[in-house]
Amino acid sequence: MATDPAVRSRPARGRRAPRPSGDERELAILATAERLLAERPLSEISTDDLARGAGISRPTFYFYFRSKDAVLLTLLDRVTEEAERASAVVFDRPAPTAAQRWRQCLDAIFSTFRAHRAVALAAAEARHTNAEVRQLWAGMMETWVSRTADAIEAERARGAAPPGRPARDLAIALNSMNERVLYATFGGDGPAVPEPEVVGVLLDVWLSAIYRTTEPPA
Repeated sequence: MATDPAVRSRPARGRRAPRPSGDERELAILATAERLLAERPLSEISTDDLARGAGISRPTFYFYFRSKDAVLLTLLDRVTEEAERASAVVFDRPAPTAAQRWRQCLDAIFSTFRAHRAVALAAAEARHTNAEVRQLWAGMMETWVSRTADAIEAERARGAAPPGRPARDLAIALNSMNERVLYATFGGDGPAVPEPEVVGVLLDVWLSAIYRTTEPPA
């Protein structure tokens, strides 16, 4: 005899619903933190807020994270890895032209941080007082500076870009510009470039600095 679907889906009496795994709880805490950061600064978010949003107790929260700053650090680490993967793919694959390659790289970074703007803004604020966030941020910047410097040197070696300032110095200036422009745009910390124009504006400056023109050779 067929059993009614509603009856089949009903748990047996006394059986507990499946408990979320440790990974699920951790992801729930991180998702809650990112959602709350979009609404208010980290200073106004408590560990109780994070635990309640994740559907766990406060003692359980401390099993996964020692503090709300540790939650932010983990979020930043995940966003950093996502941005590094996205930009590495661009650096590792050929593009029809140099301009398109640089655009793809800038767009990869812009898109990643736009998708996680609340985390990026919170980390930008926290790095002034949190040494761990500052160290992680510095490591992220060093990765992009090194990649940029290597790419500039490669463009000079093939004769596409003229010699000029040391590639690393140029890479530091360009990536620092990206950092400031994105912070102003995402945080409304004016004057700021409108979001739809950010990649185009940054690209023009990068091409002018590297090639002395906004239309480099293929």
